[in-house]
Order: sequence, then C-alpha cells, then structure tokens
Amino acid sequence: MLKIDKETCTGCGICVDECPYDALRLKDNVAVVDMDKCTLCGVCVDVCPVDAIEIEAASSHGKMNLDEYEGVWVLAEQRENKLLDVSAELVSEARKLADKLDEDVSAVLVGEDVKDEAEELIAYGADHVYVIEDEELKDYRTESYAHVISELIEHYKPEIVLLGATHNGRDLGPRLSTRLQTGLTADCTQLDIDDEEGILLQTRPAFGGNLMATIICSNHRPQMSTVRPGVMEKAEPDYDRVGDVTEVQADLGEETESEVKRKIVEISSHLHDADIFTKIKDIVKEASASVNLEDADIIVSGGRGVGSPEGFAVIEELAEVLGGEVGASRAVVDEGWIDQEHQVGQTGKNVQPRLYIACGISGAIQHRAGMETSDYIIAINTDEEADIFNICDYGIVGDLHEIVPLLTEGFSQE
Repeated sequence: MLKIDKETCTGCGICVDECPYDALRLKDNVAVVDMDKCTLCGVCVDVCPVDAIEIEAASSHGKMNLDEYEGVWVLAEQRENKLLDVSAELVSEARKLADKLDEDVSAVLVGEDVKDEAEELIAYGADHVYVIEDEELKDYRTESYAHVISELIEHYKPEIVLLGATHNGRDLGPRLSTRLQTGLTADCTQLDIDDEEGILLQTRPAFGGNLMATIICSNHRPQMSTVRPGVMEKAEPDYDRVGDVTEVQADLGEETESEVKRKIVEISSHLHDADIFTKIKDIVKEASASVNLEDADIIVSGGRGVGSPEGFAVIEELAEVLGGEVGASRAVVDEGWIDQEHQVGQTGKNVQPRLYIACGISGAIQHRAGMETSDYIIAINTDEEADIFNICDYGIVGDLHEIVPLLTEGFSQE
C-alpha cells in the first residue's frame, strides 16, 4: 500500500500533478491517496522532494517485512529416492546467486528414506539440507507436499525459492505461491541478481518466444521461479564440501526439543486423509523413451531444410556415426516428419551437449532457447542471413544434403 507521512508532507502538490492515475489529491494541505485508483507505480515516491511517501509491501497477513527474508532455497526433486539432474542444476545456479547476495544455499528434500541424497546436494553447493521424511510423502501428491513445504518456508523465510519446471514442479509451484501470497515466474531460462537492488532478475521467453522478458518480484517474498531441466549448467560436485543436514520429523505427535521439529510436528498432525484428497493406488512405468536428448553429448538436429521426412535419413546417419542423438525443430515435428520426443526448444527439450549440429534450422528464438548453451554449435544452412549463424561457433553456408554426407564419410574414416 502507499503510505504518506502527514508530518513530513508539505502539501506542495507535486505528487498530485505527476500521478498518472489521478490517485492523489490534497486535503487540508496534505496529500491523500485513493487506493482504488493507485497502482503502486512509484512515480509519487520518486518525485516527492521531502521523501514523505513510501510503498509498503503487504500480504494477506499484514505488512511484509522484506528484511526478514534471507537465503536461496532449492526444492530438490527425487524419483525412487534418487535426485533428478535438475536438482543438481538448480543447486549449482543457486550457489551463484547466493554468492552474489553473500547468503547461504539451502535445499529441501522430501520423500521417504531420501536422506542419503543430502550429501549429493551439499556437493553441488548447498550449505543446508532440510530432509522431510514420512511414508505419506514417499510419492509426490499436491496436498501433502504443498502443506509441509509451505509451512517450512513460512517458518524460515527464504528470500528466493527455485523449483524445477518438471511435471511435479509445475504443479507444486503455483500451489506454494498462492499459499505464500507471492509471485511465481515460470520456465525461466536465466537468473541473476540486480547489482543495485539485490533482487532476483527472472528471464523467460514471452509472447510466444518472440522476445525475452525479465521479471522481478519487488514487494513480496519469497521470489519464486521454476526452471526447465537442462537450462542451467550443473557444476562439478565437490564431495569434500561440508554442510548441515536437518532431519525434519514429519511423523506425528512426537515432542522434540527443536523448535523447527515442533513446528513440523504441528504441520504433520494435519496430514491425514481429510487433508489429502488423492491416494496412489499404483505406479505404472512406461517404457523408457528411445531418445535421451538431455544427457546426450552430441546432437544432430534437422529443421525445415531437410525437405521431407525422408530427408532425416542423412541426419540420422551422421548422428549414428558420431554416437549422438537426433534432434529436431518444432516446425518439422508439427509437420509430422519426426516424433515429438526429438524436439528441441522452448516447447520441447532444453539440451546442453558438447556438440550441437543444426542442419537446415533457421534459428528462431524458440529453438535457440533450448540449445544455445551447448558447448559448441555448428550450423549448416543455405541462407547466410539465417539467425542460427549469430550464435554458432562454426557456420557452413550450403546444402545440408551435400555437406552432411561428407561429414558422415569423414567421421566414418576416423
């Protein structure tokens, strides 16, 4: 809300004149605000010559003191008691953000019999790991996970919370942001800290991927982001790192000396059938996908320039010789030339191979968002003005149907 100090205000009227929403007026020679019109744009704060106006952050529980929030948190995700790669990626990125803020990195690990994975999180950069174990938490369910994690966040008040943009993360993130009365920026491709304000800069594709938008959450905490797997670079683990592990007791009714554990016991006492609206009857595993783009060291991708479904034969041959995987742009997937599991880009998979060979791909921003962090990019295209040449390390102007077979032949002889 907008607060005006009546003792400081001189009634000069500058804020009234400058307000773009006609939300301010003078009454008894003091500025007053109509909060139905005010958008908290901050113009009046900037122009007030006596600093009599300020914007107060508030939540549904009253005024939010942003100074109470500190630290960067990662909600680590696991399957069958093994960390997902995205958890290590996020902890690695959180370490960079926390170093800029001179704060700690904490990870939250939820499940059953998962505490052995805490050392892995510490190796990637976590200073603290909060482990919440209970049989009710063995498999992900919205109500139970949102309940215990939101209570933990409310208790510790982290400044930043990062989640993977996985199926579970995309379900959990909005639930947490609603409970915590804060914002959430989805599918970020870049995170940074503003040097002056110290707030999180959250960058993501916008308007169908035609531009990149940087979003901030100025007045609420925590600042929350989901990040797609494969976007952030995973650091080299240091297994000599030392960190703290707090085992948060989620099994019910036990009194403990720890204030944190008492808090969680209080949380857990509500984890009963009345609060959890779903039950897991069985987990059916599908056959593993034949394409593993996220872990591939080499990817050979084709776009419209391949010309037809049959045109992918030369792409597949080169990928086979190099021991890599076959990728594709969205355009050829939409045409039905190749299966969707091969798609790289904003609406496909994010990849970070050592070598990415883009064949007949123009380089639209949607595709670049999924592969531009590759170590080396080779582009082959007949159009020398194609956008892909702006980000590649090596570019070849020419017909891929002539060039790719030559590469295949050359590598076959090695």
